[in-house]
Amino acid sequence: MFFRRALLITLYKLSDIVILFCSLALALSIAGNLDRPSNLTDFFPTGMTVRHFIANLTDFFPTGMTVMDFTAIIIAAVSWHILFQLIGLYETTRFRRRFKEYIDILKATSLGTFIISVIANIFYAIMVKSYFVFVFWVSATILTISMRMMMRLFLIAVRYRSRNLRHVVVLGTNERAVRFAEKIGAHKEMGYDILGFVDNECKCETERIELLSDLYHFSEVLDQHVVDEIIIALPIQSFFSEIMEVLGLCEEQGIKVRFITDMLFDLSHTKSTIEYMDDTQFLTLYMGPHDGFLLRIKRIMDITISALALILLAPLFVMIGILIRLDARGPIFFVQERIGYNKRRFEFYKFRTMVGGAEKRQAEMEHLNELSGPVFKIKDDPRVTKIGKILRKTSMDELPQLFNVLKGDMSLVGPRPLPIRDYKRFEKNWQKRRLSVKPGLTCLWQIQGRNELSFEKWIELDMEYIDHWSLLLDLRILVKTIPAIFKGTGAM
Repeated sequence: MFFRRALLITLYKLSDIVILFCSLALALSIAGNLDRPSNLTDFFPTGMTVRHFIANLTDFFPTGMTVMDFTAIIIAAVSWHILFQLIGLYETTRFRRRFKEYIDILKATSLGTFIISVIANIFYAIMVKSYFVFVFWVSATILTISMRMMMRLFLIAVRYRSRNLRHVVVLGTNERAVRFAEKIGAHKEMGYDILGFVDNECKCETERIELLSDLYHFSEVLDQHVVDEIIIALPIQSFFSEIMEVLGLCEEQGIKVRFITDMLFDLSHTKSTIEYMDDTQFLTLYMGPHDGFLLRIKRIMDITISALALILLAPLFVMIGILIRLDARGPIFFVQERIGYNKRRFEFYKFRTMVGGAEKRQAEMEHLNELSGPVFKIKDDPRVTKIGKILRKTSMDELPQLFNVLKGDMSLVGPRPLPIRDYKRFEKNWQKRRLSVKPGLTCLWQIQGRNELSFEKWIELDMEYIDHWSLLLDLRILVKTIPAIFKGTGAM
């Protein structure tokens, strides 16, 4: 087992280095031809064979390689290998989601491309051409993902033939333990074989449970069977001493242990990961989006789109500002303190759509509120100015929040930020989970009815967004927001 695992990891590492050199050769080849005033047919002649292609590529790796060339290539290869190792691309993928692996590959090739560009600039003091970087990055990413896909398909085929299996013992016979065993049985491609269960008594009435022993004779199970992993599905509070004894035996014999996390804490909306500070280990529970790389991409998108939009919309800002001043006395912008990420307060910007002193009159108009829950909205609010009605109907009053996005108080997509007055009227603590992500310009609520939805539905959509967040979901919401604004449905 360990030999096969080591061999597989070695093949992964070798294939990644080969892909690195192939991508470099391809990028150098294409970049070299782009720098020469020739047709593509000069590089891709009719009837080209593999031998011709390799011959063209070898032109860029001359036999008279200098010590500097050799050093640069070695540093690039070592950096590439270390980067893939740090990102975890050589760890077991049985429980890793396929999409997560591809995202990790994208991280590795993106950072690796940047590092190789830096190495080229240091060793050769040249500005690396953008098309070289692009070709190298695209080819390295596609080839690496393709290789992983082929290896995954090969391993699946092997595991369906009952080879390359990991033998597992499940501690516990409760519903969670049985559900886990059923999932393993339904995913033969993962290559897990459930040897049986260990518990003091069978707690689930089913014939599918093979009880190997009770908890007190667990050591005999390890002595009599080939066991690669232990899955603990017992509640820790009730079986703490027994679980600690099992962990001690597994530590002595070097056997991997996995916990079903909802046996540790019965929380339905959490994600967990192991983190370290020096020699201290933490089990970290996340109540919302936690992928640092994807969140950084989200922030880059926020900065890029908001900055570009502010530049393009500058003439519209000026025109709206003039119309507001002509319509009613007072400032152009409405600034209000609102509740943001993890209850941070920030100054929220909008174009002013009401007459001066409108906030002071809100208390006397509470009986006219048309929305359920803590939020306050009136369809035909007498405080709204003529130009304010148009701005609200078209959502143009929200445009200054692009400054909030640029500053980092808000994101383009996220739950809408609420005034302090509304936040203080939340009746249930779970509703405050909407503050576990940055508030946004638009959200699921914005594209599914806006103020026509009840507060309960609004909160439900916010929770759905938090639980299923992805960059693709953000893009879908942004695309659907534009027609929702033009329809003006639910605007007040």
